[in-house]
This record gives sequence, structure tokens and C-alpha cells, in this order.
Amino acid sequence: MKLNRNFSLLLLGQSLANIGDVLYIVSVISTIFLLTDSAIAASFVPFTIASSMFISSLLTPLLVEKLNLKWLLAGSQIAKTILLFILGFMLIGLTAANYYFIFLIIGLIAFFDGCANPIRQTLTPYYVKPEHLIQANGISETVTQVIQAGMWFVGSSLLIIMSSQQLIWLVGCLFVIASIILCLLESVNHETTELKGKLEKIKEGWKTLSNTPVLKKIAWIEFLETMAATVWIAAILYVFVNDALNVDEKWWGFINGANFLGLILGSAYCIKFSSFVEKKIGTFIFVGSFASFLFTILFSINSIPLISLLLSFCVGLFGQIKTIPQQTVIQTSVTKEQLSTVYTSLGAIGTGIFGVGSLVMGVLADLLGVRIVFVISGLLLAIVSTIAHKNKQLFIRNVMEQ
Repeated sequence: MKLNRNFSLLLLGQSLANIGDVLYIVSVISTIFLLTDSAIAASFVPFTIASSMFISSLLTPLLVEKLNLKWLLAGSQIAKTILLFILGFMLIGLTAANYYFIFLIIGLIAFFDGCANPIRQTLTPYYVKPEHLIQANGISETVTQVIQAGMWFVGSSLLIIMSSQQLIWLVGCLFVIASIILCLLESVNHETTELKGKLEKIKEGWKTLSNTPVLKKIAWIEFLETMAATVWIAAILYVFVNDALNVDEKWWGFINGANFLGLILGSAYCIKFSSFVEKKIGTFIFVGSFASFLFTILFSINSIPLISLLLSFCVGLFGQIKTIPQQTVIQTSVTKEQLSTVYTSLGAIGTGIFGVGSLVMGVLADLLGVRIVFVISGLLLAIVSTIAHKNKQLFIRNVMEQ
């Protein structure tokens, strides 16, 4: 697949924005922890981000109706850039008495980020031919996972040689470049239907999910998988490493890294063998979900650190082999004009469930033990694999809609 100009610009602009997102969050968490010496205060950063993105996912359809998709994406990045510079100046006079103002800014940044994510996924089918969607989604996922895997380490390392405020200025430069790149995208002809009111527009994506059989199944899969994925957050995995494996905290980094490596290689496989994957999308979705269930259960009962690395790698690998074909099914199951509202609805499910699920799994880990929450995660994935197996005939790339 030869990358065309628009997809390359979209990928580059969003990659720079994603790098900036991780680096600024590292800076904010570090700042709050240094000011308050409270892990609870620092943990409210991801909670604030998830909550804001959930609200954004609900309201984005109102903007899609009125604004050009390209300018909505570029405009959200410009707004994030302005807010980030405000955050940078705010850090100058920040103390333990007024640090909570940070949460307002990061909440607003996350709100615009929640708007950008579904728009990026919606624009991909406009810029990429249908037969290249699996490769395009694979490339996007690979780049995203490499950024996620590497930037937390890079951000922590940068804080050794620069202050949190200097790191914010660095991110500001990345955001400015990302904004310029996204402004260079070609506008797409995105027609929206005339609806009676704002409430109807917000409900449009949910109606499409409900009325499209394959999307209805994917919505349930998204719900269950997101709940299952919450056991892999830092707090729970850290407890697992200490209590279940009885090793020091460096193994938390190893297991996390193995999972990311699996995600990256899963993306690479889908890129390399995209034609084969496309012919058997339903099979890949089922096999990926079933293998994820199996390896998660094995992870929950294992006590050998090296085997945990292998199992974590396999969970990431098969999870990604399932996710990329699933993205292609979503992008070709409805018209391009409906995609933005579909993605905002799925985004609302993902962010809402992740926020609540993280708290629920944390409570269950304290009450029942950390191994039990991984068993619960595995059982949720077993339900996903059952749904995937029973509905394999629905999971196809529908070329008729393109």
C-alpha cells in the first residue's frame, strides 16, 4: 500500500498530537504529585481525562452537523494548543493551595481530544481506498502503540533534564506543528441529514448502532472488552506484580512492555497479511477474542514472572489481531456520512465504561484479591468470543456501501 498525501498528513499530525498528549500528562502527574505528595490526587488525572472525553463523545455529533470534518479536527487541535500554553503559564504560580485549577485545563484539553479521535477514524475511509483499509488501520494502530509504549519512558526521562514547565513548552511546539499539518488536509464532502433538534442529532449514532446488526454486536463487544481491559491499568497490574508474582516493581514495566510489543506485532501482522485477514475477518475477530480470553485466564493463575511476560505478550498480540479487522468492519458497515456519529457513540461507551470499570475493578481487587479480577476479565472476554463466534457471518467488509 502506497501512503497517499492526505492519509500521511493525518497520520503525522495525529501522531505528533498523541506524543504531546502523553508527554504533557507525564508532566501534569509529576507536578501534582510533587505539590501534594498524594497518589490519590495524581490518580484523578486519568479519571478527569476519561470523564471529559465521555462528555465530548456525547456532544460531538452536534459539531459534526455544523462544521467541516477537516476543520473540526484541525480546530480541536488548535484549541488544545491554546489551552496547553495557558497550562504552561499557569504552572508558574502553581502551589499546593491552587493546584486543582490544573484539572479544569486538562479536562478541557481532553474534551477536545475526545472530539478529535472519532473524527480521525471517520476521515480514514475518505482518504484510503476500501481495499486498503485494513493496512491503513494497521499502520495507524502500530504508530499509536509505539507512541504509547515509548513516550511514557521518554517523558519520565525528559523530566530528569528539564522541569515540568519546560516539558509543557516542548509539547506546545509539537501541538503547533500538529495543528499546521492538520490544516493542510483536503476537505471532504461530508453530508449530514437534516434532523429536528439537537437531541435527535445526539441520538443519531445510538440509533445507528441499534439498527445495524453488526454494529449492535460490536457495541456489546466494546462494552465487555473495555470492562475487561481495566485490569491492565497501572494500579491493578502493579498490585498483581507485587502480590501474585512476588517480584519487584521493575517487572511491572516488563509486563507492560510485553503487552505493548504484542500490540505492535499484531498490527504488523495485519499490515503484512492484509489480503488474507480481509478474506477471513470474522475468523480473526473470533480467534483473537478467544485467544485473549484463554491467555488472560492463564495469566490470572500463573505465578512465574517469565511466563507472565509471554502471556501478556499474547494478550496484546491476539487483541490487536482482532481489533484492526473490527475497525474495518465498522468503517464499511454504514455510509461515510454516518461514521462520525457511530464513532462518537462507540467512544462514549469506551470512555464511560473505562472510567467506571477502573473504579469497580480496583474495589474488587481489594475485596476479592487481584487474581480474581483477572479471572473476571477473562470471563468477560469469553463472552466476547461467544458473540464473535455466533455472528461471524456479520463481520465482513461491505464494499457495497463505499
